[in-house]
Amino acid sequence: MRIAAIGDNCIDAYPALQKYFPGGNAVNVAVYLRRYQVESAYVGAVGRDAYGRLLKESLSKQGVDISHLHELDGSTAVTYVELVNNDRQLGDYEEGVLASFTLSEDDLSFIAGYDMVHAGIWGKVEQHFPWFRARGLITSFDFADKLDHPLVEQVLPAIDYPFFSYHQDDAYIRSCMQHAHQQGAKVVVTTLGERGSLAYDGERFYTCGIKQVQVVDSLGAGDSFIAGFLYGVGSGYPIERCLELGTEGAAITIAYFGAW
Repeated sequence: MRIAAIGDNCIDAYPALQKYFPGGNAVNVAVYLRRYQVESAYVGAVGRDAYGRLLKESLSKQGVDISHLHELDGSTAVTYVELVNNDRQLGDYEEGVLASFTLSEDDLSFIAGYDMVHAGIWGKVEQHFPWFRARGLITSFDFADKLDHPLVEQVLPAIDYPFFSYHQDDAYIRSCMQHAHQQGAKVVVTTLGERGSLAYDGERFYTCGIKQVQVVDSLGAGDSFIAGFLYGVGSGYPIERCLELGTEGAAITIAYFGAW
């Protein structure tokens, strides 16, 4: 399996700790997939600044293909993070050059050469997913906790594996997942924080608990879960094993500072 992660990136800045880490949903998924020796690429844009250089150098060291990571005049996106009892709280977000970034025809041709494409709700690339799916790519999209966001209904018909986050397993989230599947998804997945995860394939719901570890920083947990699950999909594993792989990946990530 070869996967292209596209759209958002940022530097996760912890001002109180004077620490700075490259991140963002698409970037994180591309990096976490390298844990499984999956060939991954990141397509997006950074500014011509120190943060942009940090992000490019870090991705290259992780073995992610950055041949279509563009450098633009302006600043790299930054998310300010605060730790509260080792749980990350996201503060201000400065979008930088991503505010005006669009995929070029060359980018689209490059992505079309992969087996799978992943993006998140912040990536501003959702309009391309019908095109990706029509060309046979497996499509994955992270809607995070934006269950009522207008993009959900807009993008779902083009997504094979939609990911959501929620706080518990209840009738509401199960109804949302059933609706998402009816829109054309193969498997709908929801992470539930400390309550584990949930998947629905149109026939039944699958549940998975968490792996108990010492939490240092929860940043990146959801993205590493997605990477583990997608690795399972690409490997042909059953849904139960895909959930386990996602859980194991998240447990690794929350045991250290920063996303990766």
